[in-house]
Amino acid sequence: MYDFATDKTTANWRSQPGYLAEGGSDFESVHILLGRFLSDRHSPDPLPDKTLQTENTAFKWGEGKPLEKVIDSDAELDFLLRNPRLYRNAIAIIEPWHHVGHNPQGEEVRASVNVAYLAQKIADCDSIVFPMWSSGLLDPELVAPIISSGIAIVMEGGDSSVRDKNTFDEAKCSLDDLHILTEKILLSRSPTSAPAIFICLGHQLAAQAHINLIQKAVKQVLELDSLDRDKDDKALHTLKKICREIEAIGNSLTVTKKNGHKIADNWHHPEFAVGPNESKEVGHRQLWHYQSPDWETSDIPQELITAHEVTADEFEGVIDTSIEYEHELNISMFHSDEVNEEAILLANWAYRLIHNTIIPYRHILAGSPLSWLMQLPYAIEILCSTALEEKDEVVTECSATCINYKDFESKLIRRSFTCQFHPELLSDLRVIGHRQPPSYQELKTDDGARLFARLLYAGMQE
Repeated sequence: MYDFATDKTTANWRSQPGYLAEGGSDFESVHILLGRFLSDRHSPDPLPDKTLQTENTAFKWGEGKPLEKVIDSDAELDFLLRNPRLYRNAIAIIEPWHHVGHNPQGEEVRASVNVAYLAQKIADCDSIVFPMWSSGLLDPELVAPIISSGIAIVMEGGDSSVRDKNTFDEAKCSLDDLHILTEKILLSRSPTSAPAIFICLGHQLAAQAHINLIQKAVKQVLELDSLDRDKDDKALHTLKKICREIEAIGNSLTVTKKNGHKIADNWHHPEFAVGPNESKEVGHRQLWHYQSPDWETSDIPQELITAHEVTADEFEGVIDTSIEYEHELNISMFHSDEVNEEAILLANWAYRLIHNTIIPYRHILAGSPLSWLMQLPYAIEILCSTALEEKDEVVTECSATCINYKDFESKLIRRSFTCQFHPELLSDLRVIGHRQPPSYQELKTDDGARLFARLLYAGMQE
């Protein structure tokens, strides 16, 4: 049997959540402190004036508190399983790669450190990092329930590409492994689960996962001959009908860039969900409201555009309303690939179609091999685009999305979010430890920090 008492890694872990507050922290205190942070731009720090670098001056993962919780092996995962208080009151950070790129100073940017700093400084919320690039894919059947039971899941970015599996060759976790985990996270959003925030590479992995899941759903439905307790095969017949419709649109939908270059001719193309951006975006960009394409002049079917406009009218996506609250949002970008709006418009339309078709037959599907379809999102909204203000030109159409889940019985909505930009990075694109740690007051006036806090705050209410 594994002896946890002699493990030097876990022996130094804090047994009580929280680091700054004298009484520790929990879900309610974290939520209250996030609300206080967002209430204005000038109120004083409500937490004790204590540095986060007393025991970990370099502020690096695994080199002292509060960054001691690194899940790099099955042994540490087992320890976490035995101590649910640790993960239920923390943010779980998934790292696909060991850094998100190099900043203008030539430094590797391990952005997960900044996520942990923001959460601890603003709300004394602990973070636990899962460095998949060094641990490999730990058992997703164990990992998914753990990370879904905490305050939030943050899937970070990485200096590798969803378009090229070879860019993951130096990591212990392959691109296929990351697809498996991302799909698990998307299917784990329930009335009692944590919201997920997918950043940069995570945003792109989520986009590909949407297409993968819809394709799997279509394939499974069309291959089934019958469903138990399905009188006259009405439920399966109806599902097959809409799945053929989804397949037909998917097989004919093309992805074309603003310069007229066609990069994908159907939804099976490897760059259908994620393609190369026309130009690399590094540094601050202004967020603009997303504008629907004109179906009369684009190759996107009208039903996809209309379905998205209905979704946008039906739901509040936090980031889009934040643009209204703050009047102007400037956020750090750090990428050369982008999520294609065509893929998200298709996914939104297909999810809505599947969900609405299931409603009258959900009691039949609940006990069938198709029960997992009820875990799919209900809709996805593209929330904003990024623009070069000086050129008045959109660079990335799909810069953020809100993934909406609708409970079949209560009709309540839950949300997760994706963003191509890095709300956890300040304008210099440096990580804490390489730069002077920002004060509470600095964070109160930073657009990215405020947006990150707002996503956590909103997600925790669901």
